[in-house]
Amino acid sequence: MILTISPIELVFVMLVIATGLSYLARRLRIAEPIPLLLGGVALGFVPGLPPVELEPDIVFLLFLPPILFAAAYFTPIQDLRANVRPILLLAVGLVLFTTVVVGAVAYALVPGMQWAVALTLGAIVAPPDAVSASAVLQRLGVPRRVVTILEGESLINDATSLILYRMALVFVATGALSVVGAGVSFVVVGLGGLVVGAVVGVVITRTLFKTGDPTLEIIVSLIAPIAAYLSAELLGVSGVLATVVAGLITGRRAARVFSPDARLMGLGVWTALLWAINAFVFMLIGLQLPKILADLSDWAPAELLGLGLAIALAAILARIVWVFPATYLPRLLSRRVRDRDPSPPPQAIFILSWAGMRGVVSLAAALALPPAFPHRDMILFLTFSVIVATLIGQGLTLPWLARRLGVVAASGPDTEEAVARLAAVEAALGKLEELREDYPGHLPLIDQMRDSFDHEASHVWPNAEGPRDEAELELLEHRAIRSAVLVAEREVVIRLRDDGVIDDGTLRAIERDLDLEALRTGA
Repeated sequence: MILTISPIELVFVMLVIATGLSYLARRLRIAEPIPLLLGGVALGFVPGLPPVELEPDIVFLLFLPPILFAAAYFTPIQDLRANVRPILLLAVGLVLFTTVVVGAVAYALVPGMQWAVALTLGAIVAPPDAVSASAVLQRLGVPRRVVTILEGESLINDATSLILYRMALVFVATGALSVVGAGVSFVVVGLGGLVVGAVVGVVITRTLFKTGDPTLEIIVSLIAPIAAYLSAELLGVSGVLATVVAGLITGRRAARVFSPDARLMGLGVWTALLWAINAFVFMLIGLQLPKILADLSDWAPAELLGLGLAIALAAILARIVWVFPATYLPRLLSRRVRDRDPSPPPQAIFILSWAGMRGVVSLAAALALPPAFPHRDMILFLTFSVIVATLIGQGLTLPWLARRLGVVAASGPDTEEAVARLAAVEAALGKLEELREDYPGHLPLIDQMRDSFDHEASHVWPNAEGPRDEAELELLEHRAIRSAVLVAEREVVIRLRDDGVIDDGTLRAIERDLDLEALRTGA
């Protein structure tokens, strides 16, 4: 008996399976995309399922922007500035290098594949999905700089790859490619994306500042990535870079434009949304395999397997070959670089070179190829092969290698957070001294807050019509005192972030405690 289900029922089945696979991934301590991808492959061979096609427009417009926006939102700008050289060497230099290497291997091995088509394949599989790798490495306690470089790479490499992808399509269509014209186009599309992202980021943060309602603030944050991406694409510039810049600006200003309620509620909303996007995307990637194989029925399985392994190895080895010289050559050639940034240990560099798992962007770019594009079915299969080989081969071995090579962060107290918390407490104490003069009738409360800042709220706040008696007036003044102290703490921590004393991650750790205190006390 063959079970037949509708597309809506399939979505629910995928949700249930994805939930179970996520539990399994956390139990086994492996990256969630690995079991999700394998689950999608297994589900794809179940008879009776409706045909599932991953539309590239859905990926590029609805799936990719939220992932990039969230990653940029939580990426400290100071860390990006401090690591701009290695990030650009990976996000631009390595993508170009991988495009050429993979293109050369495909041109040599796939019968009849033209050089322009081979370069298209190279551009498709060039960008790693470093977000998955960074999530694994963070849990293992890998030094923060390694994680920062991977996250910074993942924010930019998609834009580089998609710009190269567009150029390769033009190359295939016209049979000619001007190096100068391509270079100018690359710069214009990239800079245009940066400008659009900056404009959208400023507009979004000003809108958030004036919203005044937590629910609307969260809705605006959900609209922001699609607004940035779509605006840029309509203008013919990089939607990926626009989304990243908008996310960076929003994250930088979040401490001042979001209310405490919106920050706490929004974190839960965005966490659930990103889990759902990643779960469905990686399962949908797996579901594509049966159709891809059916379209290549004229090829022998051994030939397909050999080609898939060759292209996957080319992509993996290209990253390793690039990362080591890109790390050590600048230090050998420039004393200034060497003095400012001493050479990192080879173990950390190898972990960086091994964290090259591919993901949804590569498959979406392959699916976006026109139906009549030369070797389209083969490109789809080879792209899928690279995704599977890197996700499973590198994703499963990355934690083991990190432990084996001893690439772990030094343990000890978080100095930045300690400094920031001390500054916040000092600001609160200073504000309380000022409030003693403004509220002389509430000295017991002020003294109690000086001791612990742990005064429990034991009443319901009065309505907005004003106090009806002295008791309600007292409660309103208690609230004003607490609010003033929290504002003083928050402002000094934000200034420490703005001055570069602490990073955004430290700010958010302290900010969460202040937000919780604001909600608990109604301040």
